[in-house]
Parts: sequence; structure tokens; C-alpha cells
Amino acid sequence: MAPRYKRILLKLSGEVLAGGGGFGIDGESVRLLAEELSEVARQGVQLGLVIGGGNFFRGVAAAARKMDRVTADSMGMLATIINCLAMQDALEKQGIPTRVMSALQINQVAEPYIRRRAIRHLEKGRVVLFGGGTSNPFFSTDSAGSLRALEIGAEILAKATGVDGVYDKDPRKHTDAVKYEHVDYDQVLAKNLAVMDAAAVAMCRDNKMPIRVFNLTTRGNIMRMSMGEPVGTLIGTAL
Repeated sequence: MAPRYKRILLKLSGEVLAGGGGFGIDGESVRLLAEELSEVARQGVQLGLVIGGGNFFRGVAAAARKMDRVTADSMGMLATIINCLAMQDALEKQGIPTRVMSALQINQVAEPYIRRRAIRHLEKGRVVLFGGGTSNPFFSTDSAGSLRALEIGAEILAKATGVDGVYDKDPRKHTDAVKYEHVDYDQVLAKNLAVMDAAAVAMCRDNKMPIRVFNLTTRGNIMRMSMGEPVGTLIGTAL
């Protein structure tokens, strides 16, 4: 069976790299995730990844509250580059060629982000890891994911989370929470469903980029999503 999508931008939270520890990088968690991503890449899917920095930055969040916002956001952007390098190492141990491209100038460890070069890497079968956010403070890695998805011409933005889709309320706090199979962008914004930040959702809405929100902790869900199976919740215009 051929994959449903040729090119995907996958947005991961930094916490998934920390495993059960909640902070830093857990080698086994990174290895298992790399195995799943490798299986998808071997199917011919062109993968771009944006990884958050929460596994590092949330650990210093208390101190960061007293910092200048621009400084604190710069620290978060550097954390995303650390995560990209860790994932690059794990993927290449699986035999998957990769490139880390950074929106921040850090040429000793990552290529500068250049859109055309990123697309060329994808066309050559390399997994591209986009670090450094957008290089601008006040923008989250959700916004970076939406921006890169649009720039590289991805067919879908896939948001991997710790829950199995979008609910009308937090399912971890409310037993009567109802899961959406499909929800419109405007509903997400109007009801403040908080699966992604508002700027990221609005960017996708304005450019008709579908978003698939699914549970990363279920083994095989990345492959199922790439094959077009209805895992999680689809955010987009009416089907």
C-alpha cells in the first residue's frame, strides 16, 4: 500500500524526547521514535520535522519568568537545535540520511535554513530537521511548524501529541470530554481548543493547510497517519 502523502511536516513536542523523565534527552525514547520515523522514510515519504524545546526549556521556566522575553525565547530556540541534533544522530544510526537546518546562524553544527535547499534535500530522500524556530521571539514552535509546512509545500501538517486527538475539553480533566473526528479551523479558534497556538492555526486556515492531530505514544501511529488512516483528529475545512 502506497503512502497517502508524499511530503509531511511533522511537529513534535520536545517532551517526547525526554521519555518518562520529563527533562533532557532519554536515549531509548529517541531511538524508538527514530525507528518509527525511519520506517516512514523508507516508504518514500519526504519528512520534515520541527521539534519543540520543552524538554530543556520548561526545566528552567521558573528562572526564565524573570528574564527579558526575547532572551528567554532565544534560549528556547537553542533548545530546539539541541533536540534536532539528537534526533539526527538517532536517525542516521538507522541508516536514514538527514540534514539539520537552523533559522539561527549556527553554521558549525547546522546548515542555515534556505527554503530551496530544504526542498532539494527532501527530494533527495533526506529527513530535514528544522531547528531554531522562526528565529524570531514571540513565535512558538507550532508557528514554526506551520510556516515550514507551507514553505516546503507539505501536503499536511501532522501534530503529534500525548492525546489521541482534539476534544471539546481536556480529556485528562473531564471524563465527559468529546473527541472530534474532524473540526474546522474557526471552531478551534472560537472554542479555544488549545491544540496549537492561535497564530499557527490561523496561518494554516488562511493557506488551506490541513492539520492532523494524533497520539504519538501509540506505536505505529506515524505510519498510519502517513498512509492516510483517520487517526486522531483532522483540522481543516469541511471534507
